Amino acid sequence: MVTFSLVYNFEPIAVVNFEKFSFWWLYRYMKVGEFELVDPVPEMNNTVAISMLRPWIDVGRVGTLSLRKLEQYLGAKELGRLATPGKFFDFTRYRPRMRTVNGERVFTKPNTIVHHAKDQYSGRDYLFIHIREPHNFGEEYTDSIVELFNYCKVTEYCRIGGMYDSVPHTRPILVTGSMTDAQEGKAGSLLNPRRSNYQGPTSIINQVNEDLTALGVQNTTLMAHLPQYVQLDEDHLGASRLLEVLCAVYDFPSDLAEKSRGDQQYKEIEKAIDYGGEVGTLIKQLETYFDRVLTRSDGGEDSDESNPDDPQINLSAGVQDFLNEMGERFEDDRSDPTQRN
Repeated sequence: MVTFSLVYNFEPIAVVNFEKFSFWWLYRYMKVGEFELVDPVPEMNNTVAISMLRPWIDVGRVGTLSLRKLEQYLGAKELGRLATPGKFFDFTRYRPRMRTVNGERVFTKPNTIVHHAKDQYSGRDYLFIHIREPHNFGEEYTDSIVELFNYCKVTEYCRIGGMYDSVPHTRPILVTGSMTDAQEGKAGSLLNPRRSNYQGPTSIINQVNEDLTALGVQNTTLMAHLPQYVQLDEDHLGASRLLEVLCAVYDFPSDLAEKSRGDQQYKEIEKAIDYGGEVGTLIKQLETYFDRVLTRSDGGEDSDESNPDDPQINLSAGVQDFLNEMGERFEDDRSDPTQRN
C-alpha cells in the first residue's frame, strides 16, 4: 500500500490510501511542552485544573473514579497527551496493553492524558489530567505540565486522591485538604481542613505545585483517607466522598456523588468481620483513635496531630505492627512491575 502524508506542525493530519482511494482524516494537533494537543485548542479562560496522581496517591482508584465521573457529567473531550510517553515512563513498570475493539487488535501505551470541558451553567473551563508518576526526566515532565496549564490559562489547580490511613471502615470516610476559606465554607462538615505536616519521600509532581504557586496560581488539595486493612481495587465509597466535596465546592449537582455501590461494598466488608477476634479488637481501637483525634477540627493548626505520649489515644503495639505490615505490603505491590496500569 502506498501512503502519502499531509503535514501540519510537522505531524500527519491525513493518510491517503491510493490503493483503495480512501481517506482517514486525523485531528491536527500542536505541541505545548511535551504534550500534543488537538488543534484548534478550545478558547479557555479562568480554567480550573483537577488532577490525580497514580500510583502514588490513587489507592482504591478514588481519584481516577472521581475524575471520570466529572468528565462524564461535563461531556469532557480529550485535549491531548504526551507525544512520547516512553521518554518519561518505564514500560516494564507501566505495561502497554493489547485490547480487542470491534474485532480489531489495538495496542495502547500508558500515557498522561488531558481532557477539557466547559461547564455550561457556570461558564468555567475545566481540565482533567490523569497524571502518571514519571520514571525518567522528571523535571522536563513537570515543566511541561506547568507549561500546559499556563497555555490553558489555569487559575486554580486542585489535586485529588486517596491514601491508606489508620481509620476504621465503620466511620464516615475522612476527606482532608487545603482549600480557600470560601471553598471550606461551601464544603462545611464534608471537609476536615488540615495542613500537611508530612516530612519524607515524596513525588516529583509536587514540583508542579511549587511552580504554579510561584506563578500566582491557586493550589488546593483533597485527600480521602481509606481503611488500611481494607484494600479494594476500586473503593466507590471513597470516590463518592471525594465527589461530595467537589460538588459542593464547584457547584456540581450533588447526585453525582452516588453512594449506593460504595455502601454495598462496605456492607459486605462488615458481614465478613469477626468482631470477637483480633480484627474486631483492631477496629475498636481505630474507632477510638478516629473519634478522639482524627475528627478534631477546631483546635488550631495542630489539632489533627496526635500526642504519641498520650496512652488514651495510642494504638496498641499489635495494631501498630499490623498497620506497618499492611503499609509495607502496599509498597511492595506498588513497586511490582506487573501492577495494573
